[in-house]
Amino acid sequence: MSGSSGSWRGGSDVRTGAPVIDDGRFRAGSVTKTFTAAVVLQLAAERRIDLDRPIQRYLPGTFPAAFDPITVRELLNHTSGIRAADGPGNAFQNQWDHRFDVTDPHAQIANALTKGPESDPGEFQHYLNINYTVLGVLIEKVTGTTYERAVDERILRPLGLRQTSFPGRTRTHIPGRHNIGYQALPLPDGTTELRDVSVWNQSDRWAAGDLISSTADLERFTRALFAGRVVPRPQLEEMFTVPEVFEFGTRDKPALRTAGMQKMVLEDGLVVYGKTGARPGYSTGIGGTRDGSRLLVFTMTSKDAKSEEPNRVAGAIVTAAMSR
Repeated sequence: MSGSSGSWRGGSDVRTGAPVIDDGRFRAGSVTKTFTAAVVLQLAAERRIDLDRPIQRYLPGTFPAAFDPITVRELLNHTSGIRAADGPGNAFQNQWDHRFDVTDPHAQIANALTKGPESDPGEFQHYLNINYTVLGVLIEKVTGTTYERAVDERILRPLGLRQTSFPGRTRTHIPGRHNIGYQALPLPDGTTELRDVSVWNQSDRWAAGDLISSTADLERFTRALFAGRVVPRPQLEEMFTVPEVFEFGTRDKPALRTAGMQKMVLEDGLVVYGKTGARPGYSTGIGGTRDGSRLLVFTMTSKDAKSEEPNRVAGAIVTAAMSR
């Protein structure tokens, strides 16, 4: 973390207690969405994508007639009304059993769309990976190259993010020096196994959560993003704009997600924006105040990263780094 008062770095291995590899790589999970949104917004700045244009016009023949027009902006801020695609489910053992499955994003989208809409476009905000899977396909259609290459050419290389990469559909290992992620599993004898979950095929996450990075690279990206050096400032406004809707299925919980990030109001009233990501073994977060005076990047080898319970350690880190 860094700010006007200086910077701090630290960490240790959750199993051994040994210091973590300072420049170690890890799976960044849904922080990928911030990179995906940035590329879409760059293309919007170049007038190659119109945020108010229906995705059906960019991807003709993809959406059944049951779907009303869904704008690119509604995909970016999770108000599209598209249902989630089928998968192995949230239970760790199911995910573990399918950890080497290879997923085709086009098949994933087709599966989701066969279910029909969940809600009208723009009616609710429902945070789902499928929105960013569609945006990944959109990027490929507009740029004429792969999603991975588009992010590499537009963000990774210009910023010198040499420790950041996408494993693609077939690679299962984290390249280079990396910190091991663990999942805590209770055993019949009452003890707990810390299972190494570093080797995994993440193709089902793709443009929504396939990124591998390091804290140094994510700090450089976050600093550049908030400074307007990744996305031009007119389009960057989308990353700080929350749609005036409620969370899916409620009428009393206002939306919090923006294009690729989330708005958070801390206990002292300080407003920060950022994105967290979680894959088995790893919890990650980036963010800061809108003016960039305070920035935070963290990663933890979390023993239950996909738990629905809030991560108390992550919450404490954010509070300590950002509170006034």
